[in-house]
Amino acid sequence: MTASAENGKSGQAMHKPPVVSPQAWEAARAQLLVKEKAETRARDALAAERRRMPWMAVEKAYAFEGPQGKVSLLDLFEGRHQLILYRAFYEPGVFGWPEHACRGCSMVADQVAHVAHLNARDTTLVFASRAPQADIARLKARMGWTMPWVTITDSFDKDFGVDEWHGTNVFYRDGDRIFRTYFINNRGDEQMGGTWNYLDITPLGRQEVWEDSPEGYPQTPTYKWWNWHDSYVPDAEPDKKWVEVSDAGEAAFRAESANEKP
Repeated sequence: MTASAENGKSGQAMHKPPVVSPQAWEAARAQLLVKEKAETRARDALAAERRRMPWMAVEKAYAFEGPQGKVSLLDLFEGRHQLILYRAFYEPGVFGWPEHACRGCSMVADQVAHVAHLNARDTTLVFASRAPQADIARLKARMGWTMPWVTITDSFDKDFGVDEWHGTNVFYRDGDRIFRTYFINNRGDEQMGGTWNYLDITPLGRQEVWEDSPEGYPQTPTYKWWNWHDSYVPDAEPDKKWVEVSDAGEAAFRAESANEKP
């Protein structure tokens, strides 16, 4: 360990936790696990409340530029019912232009999991900036990003609270009608990138049977829709072997949870 690591960047000695026996370590972990499980249940309850948020109709027609030309907000859904649209800052005037996007927005982009898993849950993820498509294509190639990324051409960013700061808007499509269902920014965007966190801010959620969702919302058996990201087939039945494996895993998990001390 280097001297700087030993003493901290300030040069002061680090006040490290005590070193204990394996038994004492397990006891400390078990004590903290109680709080962590409570936090997980609270997060699930918050997501359930989020699914009951009122919706706001989007009455204005918005236009974007995509790799193939002009597209509407409706087009961005790609036929799915849910759209997650992250406003990333990559344009003239942003630090790093034109070689890089905003460092914070780039951190968010680096966290994004394979979008095939979101697509399998009837959800599309799109990034949007004011940079021209040629610059966006070059940036994506340089950074290894593959998510859809469009150019804002009108007042979309101002109308949805992302003209001066990053943010994530969530929309639902009912036929040709579009509704804004949720919005996060600031530190809320820090947790984004993972499939579960994205689904938890959508109106339909993870769409698994254990969730507390309004009556009539789509729900499928837990775990069964999971697949390799290159193997999803629309409307396909879950693989029988995966059903067996996931059922066995869930049974073992339930048994272990039942035997844990409160």
